[in-house]
Amino acid sequence: MKRWYVLYCKRGEQERATLHLTNQKVECYYPKVKVEKIIRGKRQVKEEPLFPSYMFVRFDFELGPTFTTVRSTRGVVDFIRQGAYPQEVQGDLIFGLKELESLDDKPEEIELPEAGQKVVVKSGQFAGIEAIYQEPDGELRSIMLVKMLNKMVEVKVDNSDLDL
Repeated sequence: MKRWYVLYCKRGEQERATLHLTNQKVECYYPKVKVEKIIRGKRQVKEEPLFPSYMFVRFDFELGPTFTTVRSTRGVVDFIRQGAYPQEVQGDLIFGLKELESLDDKPEEIELPEAGQKVVVKSGQFAGIEAIYQEPDGELRSIMLVKMLNKMVEVKVDNSDLDL
């Protein structure tokens, strides 16, 4: 009877392990999530593993490949174990993860203003202050110019705090 197990893979080698395990007739699954990142100054949506370096595999160790064969596959380090035996995972958990992944929730799109544009901070420590948008600072924050004591000062503000 086929059962689900958890494998620990070498860093960044889940694709390689999936390829080799699939050739051995082992069902593989590792949930992915879409993450918005700023790479080289450009906003991009990338798919990343929900559990980096971990993968769920399903096979029948009595009929198909043995635990040793699966563990010795390229890209795989070992099974997650409970004592001496690989930890079995309930199929309901995998089914639930696949359902959540299929919903395909897109990250909330926040349209950022142009550099030099005036914005109002709607919440946070700078609530109600008018600022001049400068540039994005990572995924969730932006750099603003705020007038304090008759001088323009750079501050970092969460994008969700901006009134756009």
